[in-house]
Amino acid sequence: MKALVIDDERLARKELIKLLDEFATMNVVGEAANADEAIELIEKHNPDILFLDIQMPDKTGFELLEMLDTVPQVIFTTAYDEYALKAFEVNALDYLLKPIDPNRLKESIDKLVNVEPKPQIAETKLLGLQDQVFVKDGDKCWFVKLENVRYFESDGNYIKVFFDSVKPMIHKSLNALDEKLSDRDFFRASRKHIINLSWVEDIETWFNGGLMVKLRGGDKLEVSRRQAAKFKERMSL
Repeated sequence: MKALVIDDERLARKELIKLLDEFATMNVVGEAANADEAIELIEKHNPDILFLDIQMPDKTGFELLEMLDTVPQVIFTTAYDEYALKAFEVNALDYLLKPIDPNRLKESIDKLVNVEPKPQIAETKLLGLQDQVFVKDGDKCWFVKLENVRYFESDGNYIKVFFDSVKPMIHKSLNALDEKLSDRDFFRASRKHIINLSWVEDIETWFNGGLMVKLRGGDKLEVSRRQAAKFKERMSL
């Protein structure tokens, strides 16, 4: 399992890498002192797991994750227990407090080996259902598999992301997001919505040649007349 250690403290990186060497399942492919170095290594190695510090100069661990289109599993290594828990609650794989206790590290590794392996990123780098993304809205943060996102909704210069019982907002245009999503899994229903096709439960004819789509869970979204023909073609054999 390919691991990347990201921490601005050199001694902290070396100590963690030394501890990880004890695990046969761990292959540390690189270390980074800041977010910019980490981005280069992530693009080069496509790691399965990030051991990530939160407080770093220039960009925090949070800001690093926001720069990624899709994120690996993440284990935070931090001296700020209360801050990390308030920000992420139960959404990260684990939190390791510095100095890292070897027994707690083993617990984290045990969790990691039981997680479904991260799929390889396609050459086109389009995001599909099995990709995991990082969503941050204020102090709230989530790691979300795209298969759990029912739909995206444009709201001015922001997008609402609908999953579970929440709908956080991210600063991105719907057009920019549409270019990153696989059209096998997602469909641009209108100027306002992108639908996860795996959530479609029922389709009805609607006004002016459009369609009304019902998703699992009860959400109803309109497919514009312009997009209706494409949608029918996509959803038929």
